[in-house]
Amino acid sequence: MRDFTPSSGSPQEDIDSNNYTLRQRSRMLYMGAPVAAGAINTNRTNIVGTGLTLQATPDNRVLKLSPEALKEWQATVEAEFSLWADSRSCDALGINNFYELQEMILRSWLMNGDVFVLIKRGKPTPFNPYGLRLHVVEADRVCNPGTSYGFMGDTRMEIPAGQPGAGHMVYDGVEVDPTGAVVAYYVCNCYPFEIWPNRDITWTRVEARGSRTGLPNILHIMQSERPDSYRGVPYLAKSIEPMLQLRRYTESELMGALVQTFHTAWVTSKTNTAELPFNETGAGDIEGVEDSISEDENEYEMGPGTVFHLEPDEDVKFGNPTLPTAGFENFVKQVVKIAGADWELPYEMLMKEFTASYSASRGALLEAWKAFRMRRKWFADDFCNPVYELFLSEAVATGRIQAPGFFQDPLIRKAWCSCQWIGPSQESLDPLKEVQANVLQVENGFKTRTQVTRETSGGDWEANVRQLEMEKQLLDEAGLTPQPPQPAPTESGDTQEGSEDDAENDPEQGVQPGDEG
Repeated sequence: MRDFTPSSGSPQEDIDSNNYTLRQRSRMLYMGAPVAAGAINTNRTNIVGTGLTLQATPDNRVLKLSPEALKEWQATVEAEFSLWADSRSCDALGINNFYELQEMILRSWLMNGDVFVLIKRGKPTPFNPYGLRLHVVEADRVCNPGTSYGFMGDTRMEIPAGQPGAGHMVYDGVEVDPTGAVVAYYVCNCYPFEIWPNRDITWTRVEARGSRTGLPNILHIMQSERPDSYRGVPYLAKSIEPMLQLRRYTESELMGALVQTFHTAWVTSKTNTAELPFNETGAGDIEGVEDSISEDENEYEMGPGTVFHLEPDEDVKFGNPTLPTAGFENFVKQVVKIAGADWELPYEMLMKEFTASYSASRGALLEAWKAFRMRRKWFADDFCNPVYELFLSEAVATGRIQAPGFFQDPLIRKAWCSCQWIGPSQESLDPLKEVQANVLQVENGFKTRTQVTRETSGGDWEANVRQLEMEKQLLDEAGLTPQPPQPAPTESGDTQEGSEDDAENDPEQGVQPGDEG
């Protein structure tokens, strides 16, 4: 252990002082390393997908509404929220709707370690009667005043006397009071490291919450890695080096394999010719260049079907390495598995390669979905729930939604704001086995039909029942009563689905839910 001499300090020294470099490297890997980009995109697709949709679930133990009034209120709120969320005017920039913002915010959170959402107010429009606007701010723009291009400076500063928050400490753009509680953020009007900013660089102090309403003025989406840490760490941080080396390694292998496919002839001559030979095969066209053959006497090109003439007494010799390298696939697999352990992504889920047994592939999916559900809960708590509370506060204040006691009692307010966010459901490798398992769990009271419907399809069980009732009525009116499915006949004419001998010969046959363990 003599050479293992780490130096670790406070979260501000270990995280804030290195975050700028970590963010840049993480972004470059996302743009240039397919495995790293796949890790972030896999999380994005499974955590939010096309967007988490609202399911209003007011706590009726507190509100004590009738079932009919409760259902009517839920439908009204979900319709009103959809009116705001489906419109691009919910974005302060007018580019994305609420569900597209979710996807962008989640990706930015993973790529940069954290992301911020400024709460703004705009003018209601004929198509959107709400003034709530969301302005997404990337992590770089929240920093200490005075940060400039080429000089990061100290990420800690004390606010001098005579300024708002005098005596408070600012850690990488996050202002905290003497107790350590966050009270404000410093947001730059542009990226402080821009080489040619089109305006004077200024910082605005944004209080975390409004002094009168208590509602948030800015949302900070992050995962705290250590106590007393005020900034997040990029998702790829611990695997930046292996991912960079893996990218270089795969590029080298790819170039080596490509060079081997070139059929290039080198012609030597004892007579010095001043002109290039006539009718020589070139290495292909290069955009913007009439002749891709280099005229530099010290530069040679390789390409398919290329013939070059060398100067007198010149010769070309190549080594003969064996390419692609033996074991390339296994080596890459092991590196990806190591990185996947850090990202909580099994190799099968990360690379979309389900070639193992059913039990192994199902185990990989289950492990991955533990992390997806955890991050979805964090994301909903940090972003979706606060936005819904802001929306509902405006809707109640303007009278578009009725919620008695909303502004009088915080317990009643919390009961009205209770909700769930429905996102992509876990895919099934064997739907029949999954359905059989769900049926057994419902029959024994381990799960409810509502819970199973939400987990398997993200739908609403009560809405499904109403839809099925309507479909059954239409079928009865048309005289098209559906028949129960019949088991497929075997070659001998029997209708048995399989025998015990078949199940013994095929380990994947006859497996009942729960038998994998």
